[in-house]
Amino acid sequence: MMYRSVKTLGELKKQGYKTRSIKEELRKNLIENIKQGKDSFTGIHGYDETVIPQLERAILSQHNINLLGLRGQAKTRLARLMVQLLDEYIPAIKGSEINDDPLKPISRFGKERIQEMGDETPIEWIHREQRFYEKLATPDVTISDLIGDIDPIKAANLRLSYADERVIHFGMIPRANRSIFVINELPDLQSRIQVALFNILEEGDIQIRGFQVRLPLDLQFVFTANPEDYTNRGSIVTPLKDRIGSQILTHYPESIEIAREITSQEASLQDNRMCKIHIPDLARDLVEQIGFEARKSEYVDSKSGVSARMSITAYENLLSTAEHRCIASGSDQTSIRFIDVMGMIPSIIGKVELVYEGEQEGAAFVAERLIGSAAKSIFDTYFPVIKKLKREDEKDPYEAILQWFFEQSSFEIMDDGTEEEYQKALNAITPLEELIETYMPNSISEDKLFIKEFILWALVEYKKLNKKRIQKGFEFKDSYGAYLSNL
Repeated sequence: MMYRSVKTLGELKKQGYKTRSIKEELRKNLIENIKQGKDSFTGIHGYDETVIPQLERAILSQHNINLLGLRGQAKTRLARLMVQLLDEYIPAIKGSEINDDPLKPISRFGKERIQEMGDETPIEWIHREQRFYEKLATPDVTISDLIGDIDPIKAANLRLSYADERVIHFGMIPRANRSIFVINELPDLQSRIQVALFNILEEGDIQIRGFQVRLPLDLQFVFTANPEDYTNRGSIVTPLKDRIGSQILTHYPESIEIAREITSQEASLQDNRMCKIHIPDLARDLVEQIGFEARKSEYVDSKSGVSARMSITAYENLLSTAEHRCIASGSDQTSIRFIDVMGMIPSIIGKVELVYEGEQEGAAFVAERLIGSAAKSIFDTYFPVIKKLKREDEKDPYEAILQWFFEQSSFEIMDDGTEEEYQKALNAITPLEELIETYMPNSISEDKLFIKEFILWALVEYKKLNKKRIQKGFEFKDSYGAYLSNL
């Protein structure tokens, strides 16, 4: 633990410390992780065969990187995890604004301090967590913010002429020397600001108000951006794009299993919930399937994308809906019901960008359509496909259920019904039990009530049953009976 004892430049030299650029540092530590089989990007799911190998190759090539993808694809998370590839501590000249390397200072302050104090120059140790800088690109970002400007107050206090480079106030980029610097949503940065980055990426030069300050900054740039055909606010200027070594395309989860891992990891499950909530696997799958349906929906703007945050917040709302019912009924435990899925609608409508047709129908309508489409997709993976037309001699596995509804005047499920009322209502539909035993024989008993209700909602989507909203609940009827009642 060398950094605990070394306090001066002379002591640092005796320890044999060698200077490395940040790109060399990242490369060396990544190589060590690869040799040891250690995961350098823990907590990132679904990128093992796509994004992460490309990112690792970019680091090995010592490239500046652009992560290009739609919103909610862990671009910023990937950039932040690169911090773990830095050395735990590095030395810097104490008091330097730009983290001057004691063995290779680049600022006037650093050079003068070493010239004045020699081996007695005091040093400090900077932890890797302090070596990450992040800036969200917005139209109001200025060159002064990023690179720097003349500071008239400093000039007055030090009684310096504006011709003296010591009057310069450094911006975020010089202050991030020897660090990872992330610019999020790069296309939103004004073109003239992007042009100012050219020499920094290529030569390390910065120019402030006419000062040609030769500062070979040591930086690892990571940019994030949405595809240019989506970002109407601007684009990455071609010469800047040419100076970025690697552009890596990110993507959404390719399977429900991966999506579930992400949601489980990111969702705030709150250990202090007022009751114990059982979550059927089918309910978890449904939450993720809604995202998949949204990304291919005719009502949703596919160029905008559907963030993974939609599934995360929807899952949180699903649990809170069940908790709300539990609190209201005074129960200490409950299980997710399909009717609870309606509680996810506020999370869905806030996370999708609608096309014209979707706006005409309304956000709530689109959200319900997405839930219905998700139910149909999952239903088809477990149960026989419901065909519009079938042969006369073909047996209908759903006939007994439909006959049960034909013989009943109505069937209701209430939003805040007690556990006993909910269980009694669904168990009364005896053909549901047989259907589950035939096609989902391995279902655990705690999941069966959810599956029964799920089957009813899926049959509604296939127009085998009718459903309508009643006060504090839903009513289900067979299609023929519902037609007669409307005559």
